[in-house]
Amino acid sequence: MHSNQARFNMIEQQIRPWNVLDLQVLELLGTIHREDFVPEAHRALAFADTEIPLPAGQCMLAPRLEARMLQDLMVQPHETVLEVGAGSGFMAALLAHRARQVLTLEIVPELAAMARSNLAKAGLGNVTVREADGSKLGASEGKFDVIVLSGSVGQVPQDLLKHLTIGGRLGVIVGDDPVMQCTIVTRTSETDFRSSATWETVVQRLQGFAEPARFQF
Repeated sequence: MHSNQARFNMIEQQIRPWNVLDLQVLELLGTIHREDFVPEAHRALAFADTEIPLPAGQCMLAPRLEARMLQDLMVQPHETVLEVGAGSGFMAALLAHRARQVLTLEIVPELAAMARSNLAKAGLGNVTVREADGSKLGASEGKFDVIVLSGSVGQVPQDLLKHLTIGGRLGVIVGDDPVMQCTIVTRTSETDFRSSATWETVVQRLQGFAEPARFQF
């Protein structure tokens, strides 16, 4: 099947039926070539409703999950974004088209190099890929309007909440197999946060966030 037809089918048969109705998000998924972020050995799976294997035992999330998270976070053109878990760089590419600046962290050196290469080939100059452990973010990193974790955690990382601006949102999949929930946490003041669980899924645990689910913000 031709890539453009496969991309169209992905949007219409997987993503739109999963309540992704934001036209800008749908247009973006039709514009960015997801297949360019997929390892050559798995290129045939680029538009499939499945996780795609990456080096070091990691994976790309299914496209409907990335699209739904992007929609729920409502990223604006003036905002700065932090992603934890760059993977192959595809989610960072989506974010970069919506935001002013994106910093994406990747703990696996091989994946950091892959993401950096893929994003450069895509011509995206407003993304920085850094080899780092996102669970150990220093105070010097400052604050972000949006923080997204491209993988699951046992509980909402309290340290990352400190890095949200007022009005900033953190998107994260929280819980343990077989039940995990996408949770959006919004910082409403210096001391207050509002949390909402929007949909259920099961995805791979982010490295550095191995603790079991005990508490949800």
